[in-house]
Amino acid sequence: MDEMLDPAVTLKVVGHQWYWSYEYSDYNHITEENTGIAFDSYMIAENSLEPGFLRLLEVDNRVVLPINTHIRVLITAADVLHSWAVPSFGVKVDACPGRLNQTTLFIKKAGVFYGQCSELCGTNHGFMPICVEAVELENYVEWLEKNLNN
Repeated sequence: MDEMLDPAVTLKVVGHQWYWSYEYSDYNHITEENTGIAFDSYMIAENSLEPGFLRLLEVDNRVVLPINTHIRVLITAADVLHSWAVPSFGVKVDACPGRLNQTTLFIKKAGVFYGQCSELCGTNHGFMPICVEAVELENYVEWLEKNLNN
């Protein structure tokens, strides 16, 4: 299996019934609580969608990642089998309870990329989308500063 020796960013992904949790643990030492940046990401209900949002794919908290940067993604699950899949990146990694799987990303262009859980994980399996916003490095640093100060 390929392993990146020195990634610039590490993103931890945890699948839950029926949402995703994300943790940017590279920044744990910066915050007072040593929590870094961590958040849950839930699908936005159809009646709360704004114009231009995609039904069943938009989330309340997007994953923000820099372009032209080596990124390591660690993937696991808290309860049952899930699968973190973003077809535009050519990525589909199983999220298994008690196991830490890994993949790498190098996003070449800015934009919003969508995916979904690709493992039948229960009744709301179809309602746990993935939304990754790829931005320029300067915008990523601004996003980091904003979220580290919250």
